[in-house]
Amino acid sequence: MLDGAPVVLPTSFGRDGDTLYLHGSSGAASLLAAAAGTPVCVTVTRMDGVVYARSVFSHSVNYASAVIHGTARELTDPGDKCHALRVLVEHLAPGSWDHARGPTRREIAATCVLALPLDEASLKVRTGPPGDTDEPAGPVWAGVLPLTSGWGTPQPCPRVPAGMGAPPHVTGRCGSPASRFK
Repeated sequence: MLDGAPVVLPTSFGRDGDTLYLHGSSGAASLLAAAAGTPVCVTVTRMDGVVYARSVFSHSVNYASAVIHGTARELTDPGDKCHALRVLVEHLAPGSWDHARGPTRREIAATCVLALPLDEASLKVRTGPPGDTDEPAGPVWAGVLPLTSGWGTPQPCPRVPAGMGAPPHVTGRCGSPASRFK
């Protein structure tokens, strides 16, 4: 809650064991409130497909959803912050921490990093075909329309030297998101 209203912000995250790491600007009011002890709720949902049933009442989606409640603590030690940032980067873009320049002291100071214990978390999953059993008035198709997603061709920054290809951790040969989610 911030000024009496719930706050929902999209963000990337990383997990190390029983801790979820979140980050953002050190001036963000929502992160400052969380760092001061305001309870937080983090949700992550992956939709896998639309479930078409014989009755519109029974249409659904296949998905996995996690909900984490708790009180986060702000990481202030630069070593702890670097560890958490490494976890975040490696979750989002595996191989990047060792490939790119690490954060400067100024960048670390400008970043608020929260550690949220996974003490109060729940997971809900729905898979499979429709569960309706009603007989349709006529022939009605029912089933699942899978939702698929894939990685495209890497697009280099305009300042990358001509002819320099994307490194293996980006192209999917060494643990990039492209290879993790195939």
